[in-house]
Amino acid sequence: MKFQTIGFIGLGLIGGSIAKAIKYFYPETRILAYSRSQGPLREALEAGAIDHIAGAVDASFGACDLIFLCGPVSANASYLAVLKELISDSCILTDVGSTKTDIHEKVTELGLEAHFIGGHPMAGSEKTGFANSKRLLIENAYYILTPCDQVPKETVEEMEAFTASLKAIPLVLPYAYHDYVTAAISHLPHLIAASLVNLVHDLDGQEEIMKKVAAGGFKDITRIASSSPEMWEQICLTNQENIHKVLSCYIASLQHIQRDLEARDGSRINQLFSSSREYRNSIPDVSAGPIKKEYALYCDMVDEAGGIATLATILATNGISLKNIGIIHNREFEEAVLRVEFYEKDAYEKAVEILRKYRYTVYTR
Repeated sequence: MKFQTIGFIGLGLIGGSIAKAIKYFYPETRILAYSRSQGPLREALEAGAIDHIAGAVDASFGACDLIFLCGPVSANASYLAVLKELISDSCILTDVGSTKTDIHEKVTELGLEAHFIGGHPMAGSEKTGFANSKRLLIENAYYILTPCDQVPKETVEEMEAFTASLKAIPLVLPYAYHDYVTAAISHLPHLIAASLVNLVHDLDGQEEIMKKVAAGGFKDITRIASSSPEMWEQICLTNQENIHKVLSCYIASLQHIQRDLEARDGSRINQLFSSSREYRNSIPDVSAGPIKKEYALYCDMVDEAGGIATLATILATNGISLKNIGIIHNREFEEAVLRVEFYEKDAYEKAVEILRKYRYTVYTR
């Protein structure tokens, strides 16, 4: 592999997950990292995810073949001027930010176009920090690359091959188009989720009945509202123009729906759900998008002592690790009684098969 020494500036959820994946597939690679907070770095060193803690963005980064900028969107660009004086002629700089225009403009301003390949792994979690990082986070997720025009073609191809070797799915896009795409499929959904949660909060009464019975579809479509407020503030401000454009289109579509409801136009309402179902079902299940896919099943269970323990024991005996297990108090169709979450698709599929053999009634999405 071309990248023998790799640096990380910032080591949170995404940076930590990438570092773990690199160490898993390329254990001989030397990884050094710097972060404003030393706690995650010490944790990463103890876990074997990195080999060296840098006290600052200093000359030690001059030995790197590849450097990941994994801090907040605005902070990533601020390190470029320092790195310009440190890196070798062959070093590649990349980032993991959800917006690309700001950092590409800074790269151009500093004359670093021959070194920069923007990156955006389309994976994540509502949880943050190195403690929640995992090697599998980017597996089977699209990893968008936005190389500057001055980066040699063979270098871009090497970066594509490298991300693919980490089990991600590389996709090369112009940076401006990346920001337009992510405004529609990532940034707008986060705004919708946050606004919907706040709407229900504001509409709910003192007894909080809405909050008490919220489950099923509401929890599914608003899960991403638990993401980092600081991160999403920066994303919205650095991709304001594109978000404004798609948000205006979305508001117009809601106004059309409102008019159809007022007119009691059943055919238009039916078409709304028919067309959305058809398009939604056509989306390939190969990428988790900005929030990693949940692997969860639901099953009926008699309310008796030891029921959960018995099910957990069955799964553990068959080598299946659980992410979470808990009672669901809302008996909507898929919610059943017990919800069981898994870390990986294989574990989920194996659990469904085993529990059905034990005659559990299992519901899957």
